[in-house]
Amino acid sequence: MVVGILVMELRMSEANSLKSKRRVLKSLLDKVKARYNVSVAEVGKQDTWHFSTIGVSFISNDSAHVHQTLTAVVRFVEGLGTVELLDVRMELL
Repeated sequence: MVVGILVMELRMSEANSLKSKRRVLKSLLDKVKARYNVSVAEVGKQDTWHFSTIGVSFISNDSAHVHQTLTAVVRFVEGLGTVELLDVRMELL
């Protein structure tokens, strides 16, 4: 069993309140969950308007599949254009 952990630091320049930040994040998290069947949640910076830390996890029996899926999640988030990726950290256990 291989567990993949992905942590993304995001910036949302257009968010002007916590409510608008959460609207953007909810949409993003729902899209990622539906498309890649991963677990995803906001794990840091919940009270900051323009920044967020997102955690993603994925379990499989093949490390290549885990790495490929988490890399695809990063590309998907970048491609949406609703947030700016500041930092990405990935770990396979």
